[in-house]
Formats: sequence, C-alpha cells, structure tokens
Amino acid sequence: MSPAGHIGLGGHEVRRLHCVGVGGMGLGPLAIFLAGLGVSVSGEDAAPTEAMVRQLRRAGVVLGPLPESCDLVVCSSAIAPAHPTQAAARDRQIPVMRRGEVLAELARDRKLVAVCGSHGKTTTTAMLITALRTAGFPCGYVLGGLFDDDQVPPAHVGQNAWLVAEIDESDGTIGRFAPEITLAVNMDWDHPDFYRTQADLEQTFAALFARTRGPVLVWQGCAWSTRVAPAGALTFGAGAADFSSRISRETGRCLELHMGGRCALPEAVVQAQGEFNATNATAALAAAQLMGAPLAPALLARYPGVRRRQGVLLATPELTVLEDYAHHPAEIHALLASLRRRVQAGEARRLVVAFQPHRYSRTAQFRNEFARVLVQADVVILLDAYGAGESPIIGGRTEDLWAETVRVAGDRPVFFQSGEVAFLQTLLREVRAGDLVAVVGAGDIDRVARRWLDRRRWATLAEALAPQLASAAHLALEEPLAPRTTMRAGGAARLLAEPTSVADLGAVVRTAQAQGVPVLPLGRGSNILVPDEGVEALVVSLQHPAWARFERRADGRVWAGAGLRLKNLCGLAAKAGLQGFEFLEGIPGSLGGALRMNAGAMGHWIFEVVESVQYMTASGELRERRAAELTVEYRQCRELAAAVVVSAVLRPAGRGETAAIQRQMEVLRGQRQAAQPREPSAGCIFKNPPGDSAGRLIEQCGLKGLRIGDAEVSPVHANFIVNRGAASTAEIVLLVRQVRARVFAATGVELTPEVLLLGRDWKDLL
Repeated sequence: MSPAGHIGLGGHEVRRLHCVGVGGMGLGPLAIFLAGLGVSVSGEDAAPTEAMVRQLRRAGVVLGPLPESCDLVVCSSAIAPAHPTQAAARDRQIPVMRRGEVLAELARDRKLVAVCGSHGKTTTTAMLITALRTAGFPCGYVLGGLFDDDQVPPAHVGQNAWLVAEIDESDGTIGRFAPEITLAVNMDWDHPDFYRTQADLEQTFAALFARTRGPVLVWQGCAWSTRVAPAGALTFGAGAADFSSRISRETGRCLELHMGGRCALPEAVVQAQGEFNATNATAALAAAQLMGAPLAPALLARYPGVRRRQGVLLATPELTVLEDYAHHPAEIHALLASLRRRVQAGEARRLVVAFQPHRYSRTAQFRNEFARVLVQADVVILLDAYGAGESPIIGGRTEDLWAETVRVAGDRPVFFQSGEVAFLQTLLREVRAGDLVAVVGAGDIDRVARRWLDRRRWATLAEALAPQLASAAHLALEEPLAPRTTMRAGGAARLLAEPTSVADLGAVVRTAQAQGVPVLPLGRGSNILVPDEGVEALVVSLQHPAWARFERRADGRVWAGAGLRLKNLCGLAAKAGLQGFEFLEGIPGSLGGALRMNAGAMGHWIFEVVESVQYMTASGELRERRAAELTVEYRQCRELAAAVVVSAVLRPAGRGETAAIQRQMEVLRGQRQAAQPREPSAGCIFKNPPGDSAGRLIEQCGLKGLRIGDAEVSPVHANFIVNRGAASTAEIVLLVRQVRARVFAATGVELTPEVLLLGRDWKDLL
C-alpha cells in the first residue's frame, strides 16, 4: 500500500477511513481505489467472498472492526443506520458517508465516464475497462464487480484525468454526479423501494443527462432510453444506431462483430457470447472512442468476463451450470431466452433455473412478471428471498412468488421449501444428467450453488464407492461428527465411510485419491476438534467390529486391530494375564489414534509396547514397519500422520495375575478421575512445553474457569477445555486463542495445541 496520505471528503481531511460492507461489489472496489490514493483503509463485512478478500488484502485494505483512530466511515447502501458500527461512529462523532457520496466527490475533479442503467452496466463497464487497458489508455476505474481473472483488480487509480465508474441509482446518490460522458445501457423501472413510480426514475435519469458535460450514449433498442435522452444524444446498438454492430460469426465463446456508423473500427472480436454481449461490447467500444483511446479490433479479444455474469460453475459432458446476477424480470427474460435457444439446439436436455429473489419490495412489485419469465425453464427451483436489509412484506416473500409461478407454470414443476437445506436437497434430487442449470439472483445464491455442487461431487464419489464395498460397509453423506468425538462439538463429514476389511479400506483410499479427495481417519475422536462448518474430506471410521479384534499369539505377543478401544485392550490384556498395558486404561481413544498420536499417560508411551504397525498409505498401499523403523516423537508418529492405521503387533512387559493387574488399573483409574474433568473434552488441549507443564502455566495465569459461551477452561485441570452443554468449535478455538495470548503475555511461553483440528491447520486460526 502507498504511504498514508490524505484526501478531502465530506468537508473533512481524511487520512484513515473504515468501510462497512466492504465485501460487497459496490464498496469493495471503492475501498481498493481509496487505498490506491494513499489513504489508510480498513473495512468489515459479515460475509465477504474469498475472491473479494484476496483483492482487498492485495490492495492493503485491513479487515477488522472499527479502529480506534478513524476520520470517516463509509457505508454500503445495504447497511442500515442502526448497524452497530454506524452507531459507534455517531457516538464517537466520526462522519459517515455512503458509497455513492464518496465516489461522487472523488469523481468531481476527474473526467468521469458514468456507466448507468438497469441491466448490463457491470459487464459494459468491465468491457470498457478491458478495452482501455489493452489500448494502453491509463485511466482510473471503479468496477461494480470482480473480473473472472483474479489478477485484474476491480479498481485502479490511473494516471490521466479520466475515471470510468458504475454509478447506481438505487439509493439516490446518482444526483451527485456530473459526468463528462454518460453511457446508459438501458432503463427499466427497478428499485420500487426508492422510486415509487416510473416517472420518478425517468426524472432522475433526465437530470443526469442534463448535467453531463459531453456526449450521452444510449441504447437504440431501449424505447424508454431514447425517449428520456436529450436532443443530440448518441445511440449504440444495431441498424441505424450511431455506433452499430452485427454479429458476423459466433464461434464457441467468441463473437466476431461487423462495426458500423460512427465507429472507427470496421470489425471487432469479443470473447463473449450472445446478442446482449454484442450490444454491451458496442457500447464499450463507442465510449472508448469518445474518450480518445486508440482503437484496434482485438481490444476485447481477451475480455476475461465478470464473476456472476453467465459465469461457468461447471461444464462437463454430463452437466453445465451457469451463474448470473440477473435479478429483474427483464434481465432474467433475456438470460433464459438465450439459454432456451441452447436447449433447442440440442446442447442440453432441459433448462433448470434456480432463482433467489432479491429484496422483498422488488419481488412484490414484479411478482407476476417474475413468474412469467421463470416458466421459460423446464424446471423452476426457488430459494428464500434475499432481503438486503429489508423486512419481509406480504406479497414479497418467496412463497408468494412460488404460488404465482405454480399458477402460470402449467405442468412444469416449480419447487420451494424454505431453508437452504431443503433447497440443496431439491437440487440434488431434481437435477439430472444432460441438464443446463442457471443459478440466478443477486443475493447469496452463488454461495449456496457452490455448496450444492460440492455436495453433488461427494454424492458422485459415494455412488462410485458403493459397488466396491461389502454390503455391511457404511457410507453416509453429511454425517454429523460431533457424536463421534469426546468434545461433542462440530459439523459433519461431507462423506463418511466405515469399511469392514482391508479390501474395503483400499477401495475407499484409492477411489478418493483418483478423484482428488482427501482421506482423514477418525478413531474414537478423543483428541480431535471438528470445525463447525464440517470437514471437506472423506472421513474413514474403523467402527466395524472387524477392526476391534484382539488375538494372542503363541510367542506371547498380541495382534490388535486399529479400531480396538484402549479401555478394551487393557481389559483383555489383564484377563489374559499380560502386563504393560495398564497405563492406557482411561485414555478414551482407539489403538489406531493412539499410535498416530503416540499417546501416553503416567510417564509411559504406547510405542513402549509396540513391535510393529501395519498401515495404509494415502495411495492405498498396505505397509508394515517395525517400531524401530518409525519416527516417533512427542505426540506424533511422522509416518502415520497421513496414513490409516490397520493393526499393530504389541509386546507385553510380562505375565502376571489378572487380579493384580486389575488392581493396578483401578489405582491408575482413580488417579485419572481425581485429576481430570468428567465433562466432554478433547483431552489435553496444549502440548507441555519443554521442562514445564501447560496446565501449570495456565493455572498460574488464573485462567481456570475462563469461559466463552459453553466452552470453559476446566476448574479441575487447566489444560482441559470442557463443553458445558452446547459449545461450538468456534467458541473453543476462541478460548484456545485467548489462553495462548494470556499465557504468552504473562510468561513468554507460546503454547502449541496438542489436539488436532480435523481437516484444518491450527496455523490458519491462531
């Protein structure tokens, strides 16, 4: 980031500003632009996308709460005045501005090309930016979205007087702009929450056109635009437009355009599809020419596209899934009409649309229109409306839209059940091989769709595995893991397998490897934390009785399966008069997990009694190694870290009377029960630092009883975090972080977690 400078905004000198809603497509790019000006920028968002977070961090925008030192708070139009950060800013007398107000002030001293209108402005702006970048025209820009190419930032300060930006009419800030050039892609009555009548919106655009110092560009194909446009306005589109084009050839994802009218290009190549994108490209090239940029036929030949604008989520011979930001009936009609032509051309069997309404006010206003355009699809699947800060209203809920769509759909199926889980289940059930699926809406349906595709991938893996396994084997999608752990917290495994034999296990591991899926073993779950969001892996559990066998050999050694509980191992050994296993009594784990973690207690370690270990590698190879050949360290065995333990040969310390061995076990059990908590836990949370005890350090810092939610540092043993009822893994992790920080601040010792975070790495969370 540039050294912190200052700019004037809202009558204030601003060196540090904070953006609320910075993960949104409007405010995120503006924050990046502000950071490029040298201002210190921070921001927060309840649910930012990973793609936006990468761009923000790359630009030097710091993500976090409102900082102590701040000169200005900038809010997305979706942020309500009652938002806690807005309230905190008012309490601290920090000025608050909206995104559009800030952009208007930044544009005041620049030659602004304002891209506005109802449908397609982000695509048109992105095409204009691409053409100018390719032409070497060093203007600034602020896009209202993200490019599909992650290497192209959504905003740039630029080196000349020009600034290209989307301006939004939805919140009224459009009235603050006085552009050099205005490009209106089209007009439709939208945002009925703000513009009560069509005339209100017409007046807004007419006033913008009147404030424009230079050319006004409007689409010839939009009767409303040409009616509102001032005398002398230029047009783009087809036929007799001032800047015209026609598709001379469409090959794959590429358009070849014949340009006409005032356009200085005889032809252009555009990496995009369809008539609507041809119109957008014509508008972008017209604006570039009016700005004085050097034109060439290939300015848009490598246009990368914009996320959520007919983006391809999946393209296989079996299934194609597209996502699009369309959220107005006119946009959805154009999209589905183009996709319907692909079905008619034989590219797909059926057109399936998954739609999420955006805003209750818009849904209520256009409910009938939405229903009529949605039934262009063969199957309609609806998701709960995305309120965008609005409260539900009668007629504007998804159930209202569902009822109207069912009424006009005839025999075409229309599905709606409230809740994301039901929506995902409907998609998994109804989408078939050969379908073309359009995921449509401006809310969070893109995130939900990615979850569906992820679930579908796991379902496909389960289908591939099932015929390879014995009938007694168990496969389950979205299997809850909390009941399978001693902490009783966390989410589900995307897929869980319980094989019955080594052959089953080999099939599981090899099939997962072939499909690029990680395999994670889960024993008794005694030293494990499961993330609340679940585990993106195939979890292998050796719970079938075949893995819990205990066999005495003639030479005095013991063969034991990896699924054998340590408690049962001790009991069976005692019954057989075999000594040396007593210290394992009370460790709530299985043999496989104990070997992987080199479990220990009472001054002893499990590898003291191990002769050899049989395990399966990540590639499905079965290996057996003597204990001396393994790299065994404190709380780990390196070779077993990425493997699944199958069995072990154990070496008793000697022979003894069963009663005497059991008495010794009872003594150790009593000591353990007196020193350790009885509530659900994952065992010791931290490794002991060299020459010291983690529990002693935590207790010394007065942290016994420290609690976040239902996660508590045990009052019995400070190195245990217990679940007092309904603790989440997030609460447990927060408590781990807090304990580490306070111990380090007081003693200088940095504690390292001993418990494993299934499918995740602690370094990403600490």
